[in-house]
Amino acid sequence: MQPRGSQKKYSVLLTDLYELTMAYGYWKSGVQEREAVFHLFFRQNPFGGGYSVCCGLADAIDYLLGFRLDDEEVAYLSAVNGNDGRPLFEPAFLDYLRELRFGCDVHAIPEGTVVFPHEPLVRVRGPILQAQLLETALLNIINFQTLIATKAARVCRATRGEPVLEFGLRRAQGVDGAMAASRAAYIGGCAATSNVLAGMRFGIPVRGTHAHSWVMCFDSEEESFEAYAAAMPNNCVFLVDTYDTLEGVRTAVRVGRRLRERGHELVGVRLDSGDLAYLSIEARRILDEGGFPKAVIVASNDLDEQIIASLKQQGARIAVWGVGTKLVTAFDQPAMGGVYKLAAVRDRGGRWRNSIKLSEQPIKMSNPGVQQVRRFRHGGEFVGDMIYNEAGAMAGEMVILDPVQLARSKRIPDGAAHEDLLVPIFERGALGYDNPPVAMIRERVRAQLDGFHDGVKRFVNPHEYPVGLEAGLHRLKTELIRRARRGEPGAADPASALS
Repeated sequence: MQPRGSQKKYSVLLTDLYELTMAYGYWKSGVQEREAVFHLFFRQNPFGGGYSVCCGLADAIDYLLGFRLDDEEVAYLSAVNGNDGRPLFEPAFLDYLRELRFGCDVHAIPEGTVVFPHEPLVRVRGPILQAQLLETALLNIINFQTLIATKAARVCRATRGEPVLEFGLRRAQGVDGAMAASRAAYIGGCAATSNVLAGMRFGIPVRGTHAHSWVMCFDSEEESFEAYAAAMPNNCVFLVDTYDTLEGVRTAVRVGRRLRERGHELVGVRLDSGDLAYLSIEARRILDEGGFPKAVIVASNDLDEQIIASLKQQGARIAVWGVGTKLVTAFDQPAMGGVYKLAAVRDRGGRWRNSIKLSEQPIKMSNPGVQQVRRFRHGGEFVGDMIYNEAGAMAGEMVILDPVQLARSKRIPDGAAHEDLLVPIFERGALGYDNPPVAMIRERVRAQLDGFHDGVKRFVNPHEYPVGLEAGLHRLKTELIRRARRGEPGAADPASALS
């Protein structure tokens, strides 16, 4: 018998209760069909870095395709009570939810795109009740996978092109977290995963050798290596640090010679503890002197981009990097600060009434309008991103103004090529987008990163890539801030009236 609620990958009930109480409020107020626009974005790059890698759209699409409540879920909601012990939702509202079908327009930045603070990664436009209900699940999906893809990109950059194997399954945050992390890590640049289910489901190469328990169950290390070579002659990477690391490398050489006599080749050795810089240098010497200059040294042991960069500086002779816990848990920053904010609502005359959230912290002020992101390229390099309002008139000035420090600006070079990053995913609830295979998304990450100045990609004090508001949107935001602080209603754009 299946556990309760297990028949769907995602449920509309994968949400915070307040999304449903707001939906009920919209319905009771009779505004549930009023058109609204929400944007999903983040305010700061994770890990103190200069960029992020957008990820999670495929799962977001799966969630939206299954956006409907079944009888079991409606029955559960009917049993949720308020503080007075009475049902929180009336039966007519639950009937409305049972018949509800997803009908929003969704635009999103494709997975594998390098993105920056304040840029909308997802734009949802449609009936406000529906758009509101999407908030929690979209944030859950996009936040985590963007975080892990970004971490993987940083780790892979630290190895300077040497392959990274994602080894995090046993330390990941639950089964769902492990699967999402394996996919996101591969998109971010990892060459393979130890997670066999992720390999099958997503088409990711899988890699793995043996554990210390294999060595310990034999009478000697050499006997264990011989048995493994007999069983897996085409996959011989020996874990050499069960007892004495460098003696283990010498043992691997002896077994490797016998393996070669049988027509196979020693692939390499794995170091999983100790001074990896020193041990890899010595292991490389032993392998070379033993006649195995092509055998690789694989290293693991709680690695991340900072440790890898340090090992490279120390001259470590590691060729393949196994990274687990600190990658799949984003160990040094275990959450992405993505948010989902209302930016505009249709008034009764068909015009957009722009919305803005104020704060005592300027970074937490939202941007209004129906936003799009335009990325400019000049001289073979990305030079700046402009956030503009599709529902308003552009000022025509090739200037972007910082959304937080409103006095900062940058002029876009004349003749710069551009592309708009948000692309159509759903139109009135109908899917019109084919998410590419993960290998193509992974290649997009590489190509995207190659387009940015190295200063944006460094780990310490990275250069701040220019992202700003188009001049007309900047003026609109400034006016809305002024009105809000004076208690006046939000601005309606007269150019946006539609039937």
